[in-house]
Amino acid sequence: MRDLDEKARQAKEKKAALGADIELDDYQTDPVSHDYVENLEELPDADKERMILAGVDTKETDRSGTYVQKDSAVVHSHSKQEGLEVIPIKEALKKHDWIEDYYWNLVSVDTDKYTARAQLDLHDGYVIRALPGSRVIYPVQACLYLEKESFSQNVHNIIIAEEDSELHIITGCATAAHLRRGLHVGISEFYVKKNAKLSFTMIHNWAEEVMVRPRSVGRVEEGGLFLNNYICMKPVKSLQMYPTTHLVGKGAVARFYSLLVGSPGSEMDVGGRIILKEPDTRAEIVSRVITNGGNIIARGDLVGEVPGIKAHLECRGLILNGGTIHAIPELKGMTDGVEMSHEAAVGKIAQEEILYLMSRGLSEDDATATIVRGFLSVDIPGLPAQLKAEIDKAVEQSDKDMM
Repeated sequence: MRDLDEKARQAKEKKAALGADIELDDYQTDPVSHDYVENLEELPDADKERMILAGVDTKETDRSGTYVQKDSAVVHSHSKQEGLEVIPIKEALKKHDWIEDYYWNLVSVDTDKYTARAQLDLHDGYVIRALPGSRVIYPVQACLYLEKESFSQNVHNIIIAEEDSELHIITGCATAAHLRRGLHVGISEFYVKKNAKLSFTMIHNWAEEVMVRPRSVGRVEEGGLFLNNYICMKPVKSLQMYPTTHLVGKGAVARFYSLLVGSPGSEMDVGGRIILKEPDTRAEIVSRVITNGGNIIARGDLVGEVPGIKAHLECRGLILNGGTIHAIPELKGMTDGVEMSHEAAVGKIAQEEILYLMSRGLSEDDATATIVRGFLSVDIPGLPAQLKAEIDKAVEQSDKDMM
């Protein structure tokens, strides 16, 4: 019966999703050759400029490792710290038997045609693993870059924080300046072992005609902490993602934070689900959504299966210049003794706020930008200073674009 309920729920979500279906045959998948570079500074200046906007520093300042893939080719992959592994997934599948315990273990190959595409026509992707007891304080950076026009980039990523480890990752997805049209299909599986800590921050810098279909699932064991941050403030044609995390050990914690800006013509269907399966687990989903003419569905789903869990969901939307925001917060308590709450609000900037700031000497544009910046400011506990700085830069750049 539960399987039937799950299939009905998935059918309902698919029907409600924004945007037309993607015809996969419209995109090329033949491998594209790019030279491997030992030093990221050897990359073309135009590529480096685009990567910086997605939080990827080619100087590798305050970074503990790097993975860069252009189209289907891995152009750089290495670790700078003991206790950290950064490996292209195709290489890992050839050399390491242990990867089979994680590959397609959380995400189902038959979820939809995008997961099937990633399995049947895999280009590459990364395995990032913090070994037991290691502390990877400086972020690992990963970049998935689209350069070939009308190309479908199919990747599979596996992230593992072993027992008692700490791992921070910033992953930037970006496109070449000339590119207008493409498809990104990304499978990600997250494993947070006992008493481990993982933060995963995505900053996406797509192009106006790019279609994006990530599919990801996480698993957090006893005492583990998983922070999942998603930032998309640049134009994108269609984005559809709904990551799910299972809290399977006592005291496990997951927090999802997202900052979204919908540009004219863009369609975003973004959300997240956290399933609390053990006592004393905690979950939080927080989203800040601005439409500047785009259409956005902001979802959140918290499922409490046992007594003694706590979970909260918060979605706030701001309509600047047309467009739509559809907030869908969901709570599902399956037993006595759960503590779950949500709040959602969609509105516009109050004129009195703008007038007040103008009375303090700001222009109308500066007053609006100040309010937007404050709206997008979300305190994300547990992030290292380097990642907080990258998020602040993304928000600042978004202010300039919107104004």
